[in-house]
Amino acid sequence: MNYIGSKQIETDRLILKAQTMQEQKRLWEILMISEVNKYYLTVPSKFREKLLDWNKQEEYYRLDMEHANDPDIFRWSIFLKETGECIGRVSCHERQHEDESITNPSIRGVGWYIDPVYQGKGYATEAAIAMIDYMFEEVDISEIITGAAISNPASWMIMEKLGFIRQNKTRMVQYTYLDEPVEDYSYNMTKEQWLNFKNQKNIRRC
Repeated sequence: MNYIGSKQIETDRLILKAQTMQEQKRLWEILMISEVNKYYLTVPSKFREKLLDWNKQEEYYRLDMEHANDPDIFRWSIFLKETGECIGRVSCHERQHEDESITNPSIRGVGWYIDPVYQGKGYATEAAIAMIDYMFEEVDISEIITGAAISNPASWMIMEKLGFIRQNKTRMVQYTYLDEPVEDYSYNMTKEQWLNFKNQKNIRRC
């Protein structure tokens, strides 16, 4: 695995850049939209109110941005090429953050969110393809394991569109702004599977 950090990635319509403090309030505003955070955030529910207050969150983001360019960090802000507007975020993290039994840093999890104003235009898929291809081809990770709430087809349909394999098992996940745990589909994809899928579908980053 190559620790090369969040290099800039360009697609036909998007630029994925290593995060800076400049766009963090915009990303926080997107993340605080209930339609976005409902099936994304898994921070303990006791922090619900604190998350909604930018004055309380700003310092957390400032500290986080001190490591945005570290070689082991793979998180990007998503910008529209045409307007330069930040519309979301995409990331690839160690799967151990979600499953302590996984100790291999080359096995990763992924996540992304897009401003609802720009959903339905293929931007999430475009950004996800670019990030996944970068992680397999350049960072040389071995596998991605991820999931999506069964009640959130907009998310798991993207995963299946991108060639992720749905597993027989599901798991219960407690999302921050939902009162009860919900059932998630589990998905995985190895580097070999991605390269085969990419060749079959003639997928390219841009």
